[in-house]
Amino acid sequence: MSKSTTSNSSSDTGRKIVVLTAPSGSGKTSIARRLLEWIPGLSFSVSATTRRRRPHERDGVDYHFVSTAEFERLRQAGDLLEYEEVYPGRFYGTLRSEVERSAQSGPVLLDVEVKGAANVKRAFPVESFVVFVSPPSMEELERRLRARGSEDDDSFRERMDRARHEIKYVDTFDAVVINDDLERAANETLELVRSFLQAPSPESGLPSRADRASAAAGEDPESK
Repeated sequence: MSKSTTSNSSSDTGRKIVVLTAPSGSGKTSIARRLLEWIPGLSFSVSATTRRRRPHERDGVDYHFVSTAEFERLRQAGDLLEYEEVYPGRFYGTLRSEVERSAQSGPVLLDVEVKGAANVKRAFPVESFVVFVSPPSMEELERRLRARGSEDDDSFRERMDRARHEIKYVDTFDAVVINDDLERAANETLELVRSFLQAPSPESGLPSRADRASAAAGEDPESK
């Protein structure tokens, strides 16, 4: 299974896709929740993942928790707009059906990993707006991850190594918000997203199912 992939858009429907992305522990999910509270009509696209559900999480609300075999079936069928193997054997992906369902009533919010966000931006360069939520420093990110208390030593080191790599993507997106204070960062993100949503809708849309199925083999974004 390819580690990360997406495809180009092909239909002519003006949709707006808001994407929040960040290294784990930077606060993007907290900001996403505030955007959903503050922006009328903004719908959340629930991602699929093969990782284990945490005690506070709800299937179909926080994520669609699926088996590796089911994730592979979705990929083969072209039902994922983008997907990524974030850690070995742990996949995340954006369900085509989720975005289509949400986009029927207005703009869509995606909360995705950094390479997945890069894939969405590549596929929808005009109709998407990607905000990179950055920690104020790697030291602060380390403190936040340790405060979670949910990682063993190996998992913690893996997350920090990945975060150091993901920070390199910071200048490839539409905007960067430094989350040194959650309320300030959330309000800054709100203003950025409102400006994007108030702009004229682009003439583009989601790739067709046939396009997705034919591109299922995909390619790593770093190969381009």
